[in-house]
Amino acid sequence: MEITAIDGVVVVNKPGNWTSHDVVAKMRGIAGTKRVGHLGTLDPLATGVLPVMIGNVTRLAQFWEKSEKVYDAAVRFGYATDTYDCEGELSGAKTEVTVTADMLEPLLATMRGPIEQVPPPVSAKKINGVPAYKLARKNIAVELKPVPVEIYELTLVSVEGSLARLHVRCSAGTYIRSIAHELGRLLGCGGHIEELVRAKSGPFHIGQAKTLEELQNGGLQDALVPADELLPQFPSVYVDELTVRHIRQGRDFHVSPFRIGTSVGHVKAVNPEGKVVAIGKIVLPHVYHPMVVL
Repeated sequence: MEITAIDGVVVVNKPGNWTSHDVVAKMRGIAGTKRVGHLGTLDPLATGVLPVMIGNVTRLAQFWEKSEKVYDAAVRFGYATDTYDCEGELSGAKTEVTVTADMLEPLLATMRGPIEQVPPPVSAKKINGVPAYKLARKNIAVELKPVPVEIYELTLVSVEGSLARLHVRCSAGTYIRSIAHELGRLLGCGGHIEELVRAKSGPFHIGQAKTLEELQNGGLQDALVPADELLPQFPSVYVDELTVRHIRQGRDFHVSPFRIGTSVGHVKAVNPEGKVVAIGKIVLPHVYHPMVVL
């Protein structure tokens, strides 16, 4: 029988050459529960912030699905690859090239703001329900349609020879590999991601991130962000035990008009012990429906 009382989010510093699924499998062993999931897939090449949800907190994933992301990327120019990163097969000719800020800045300017971006052919994007990477591995031609994303910040940090370092803040669903590939295409020399670090995913940042080794060696509890500290943008409302029972039955609950304004869309229902028991969504002024029960 599985015995666990662990509920919360752990920010893992994902190692290179691990899939996000690999990290989840490892965390299931560390946490001693199968109830583990992650927020936002990271490429195997990438390192950095991978928020991992444990226990009942997995039910809160919907509130972070559209969270913005922050990346630090190294782009190598001179050739393209079929995966748009350094782990793929050479695509086209390989050339010696030196890039400059004057060459890159005008191109970066065209990518800032709302854009239509074509995902890499080797990606988790689904075609008729099948991930594109599975089709690509079978040598089935993959043609993905552009999707709307937004690049809030795209900064050239440094450039030396054929290597440029970028800082990117973007919407969920943005592929940094596609940015690198497109830059290479526009320059006419090819380009791909050589290094990629996710520095932030929604409210979770690299300063919180722990390695799997640290978590394995007794650091799990200290790294755990409990449910009570999550979603601080939702005000807390305190409910008695009778109301808690009603919430667990899926019944709407009332909140005091003196504590919560009429325009608050979501609240956290907190029991007398100070634990979050549900996220409520407004249905009437000062009346909330438990859309997620923990």
